[in-house]
Amino acid sequence: MTLTVEDAIHQAMETWRRLGVEQDATDEMAEELAADLTAAAFDGRSVTDYIGGDIDALATSWAVERGLLPTGLRLKETATAAARGAAIPAVVAVILWLAGMSGGLLDRDSESMTTQLKGPPVWEVHHYPNPGTPLMWVGWAVCLVAAFFFVRRAVAAKLQRQHDPAREETTRALTRDLPLILAAAALLGTAVNVLGAYAFPYFQVIVTVLIAPVAMIGAVAAGAAWVRDRSCSPLNASRLKYRLPVA
Repeated sequence: MTLTVEDAIHQAMETWRRLGVEQDATDEMAEELAADLTAAAFDGRSVTDYIGGDIDALATSWAVERGLLPTGLRLKETATAAARGAAIPAVVAVILWLAGMSGGLLDRDSESMTTQLKGPPVWEVHHYPNPGTPLMWVGWAVCLVAAFFFVRRAVAAKLQRQHDPAREETTRALTRDLPLILAAAALLGTAVNVLGAYAFPYFQVIVTVLIAPVAMIGAVAAGAAWVRDRSCSPLNASRLKYRLPVA
């Protein structure tokens, strides 16, 4: 199906409305787009050839480059993508803690009781090296490295699907700040564990398993959104002229 000028303008306007661009700006850009496409048609160029075949990408990039989209419209998507990337490493980290803790999944310590004819029973405690402890420490290091790549890839892929022209800038900033964000998330998870041991000693495992992953994932999501907001400050659209880049 051949893309007509009217179809391209209609699709671009739908994209701008979906992205929350103000009506005045939408109308002005639509008029300029119509003029450019009409001029291109007189020169013998098709609409598809002129816009590159992806009007949604063009409309989105046009609106973002001109500061017509507030940065907040991308904060939720960035945070969601970062949370999705951090989910598996966070859950695995908690499982490794369950394996490495005293009395955990891999702890082989045991107790035995010997009864006596006279006197109280005698309890013997047998201590063995816990293979879960080195596994926990090594696993946590692997989880941090995996979280770095998972989060960065998830955010970059999300912004790429949205044709965000600031994707590379956000990815660079996230690459720089993500180690600190992950360290803060790990400290937060540790704080939840310590707080559970202090305030709920009989329910420490339950508190850590239920709250620590949520706290760590939430910290990563908030940090990624903060990086996005700081690295992509909204522009002053009132000073910009809505002109289509030269094809």
